[in-house]
Amino acid sequence: MHRFVLLYTGLSFSTALAILPCKAQNKTVRTPDLIKLAADKKITVSNRNMTMLTDEHHINSLHLDDKEGIGLAWLDGVQFTTGTIEFDVRGKDLMQQSFAGIAFHGVNDSTYDAVYFRPFNFKSTDTIRRSHCVQYISLPQYDWPTLREKYPNKYEQAIHPSPDPNTWFHVRIVVKNMLVSVYVNNNSVPSLVVTTLNTRSDGMIGFWTGNHSAGDFANLKIINE
Repeated sequence: MHRFVLLYTGLSFSTALAILPCKAQNKTVRTPDLIKLAADKKITVSNRNMTMLTDEHHINSLHLDDKEGIGLAWLDGVQFTTGTIEFDVRGKDLMQQSFAGIAFHGVNDSTYDAVYFRPFNFKSTDTIRRSHCVQYISLPQYDWPTLREKYPNKYEQAIHPSPDPNTWFHVRIVVKNMLVSVYVNNNSVPSLVVTTLNTRSDGMIGFWTGNHSAGDFANLKIINE
């Protein structure tokens, strides 16, 4: 058992307790300054051009343009283990040309997990398309075609209520105990809960865009536990 002795310093008892280290929580919180990282060339971009955005409500934001294939923007020196990832993202209502999300537990450009969204399905009247709004993948073995064929409706789901496909929406992803839980727009009920498909417990983190897709990203917060 640990014992703490508080010496009189003119502080109240409650104030003294507040400055004691809290090892029980054992959390590290990072809110990377995306604009500064980009300016300092500390974001490694693959298969995309990255620009800084000027947005009244999303000052700390970046844009990845659209190209054929997958685009990635890894944050140099930033690792994610287990805990929570939060960010804002914006795609567009353009059929098969808006896939945007985040990659984590990355080893390189071909080995990582990702959670991404298909905004063009958010308001679709087709119930099948609506069930393909949020997706988990684990590359290189488990890309979306494999998961959809072998495990239909397990690694992709609808979002209720569905966001506007052309505006910003907030994402919170909790990765803990081999589970990935995805919450959209501060909803208390997750839109997607899946078991991870690999044994990696840490790695790189970065923004992700799919084939022929652009994406806007802002307000990243990383909590490692």
